[in-house]
Amino acid sequence: MTRYMLSVHSVEGEVREPMSPEDMQHSWQQIGILEAEMKSTGAWLFSGRLHEPETATVVRVANGEILTTDGPFAEAREHLGGFYIINAEDLDAALALASKVTRVIGAPIEVRPFADFADEPKG
Repeated sequence: MTRYMLSVHSVEGEVREPMSPEDMQHSWQQIGILEAEMKSTGAWLFSGRLHEPETATVVRVANGEILTTDGPFAEAREHLGGFYIINAEDLDAALALASKVTRVIGAPIEVRPFADFADEPKG
């Protein structure tokens, strides 16, 4: 098994139609069904949803001093909005799960394996 991160990205300025309360409830139900499926197969380890990019604070070292700046790390249009950490037999299995996630939430998903000590994906 290889551990993968399925990262959910939002696109700055991309406006979505507001969801009705019924649509929102249906969306949460679909997410619950998908997560239950992943849990039942042992693929789901944990997940998290993040606040908007402007709530981020970046901490870095510059000239030996610690600096903090408000806002996201990169000036970009796409930002990390949430993630799943999963176990999958191989990349194809991880991509199959990512396909299900993107269908349910309607946002792009990046799939990346965690590095092991040899820094090579397993599987």
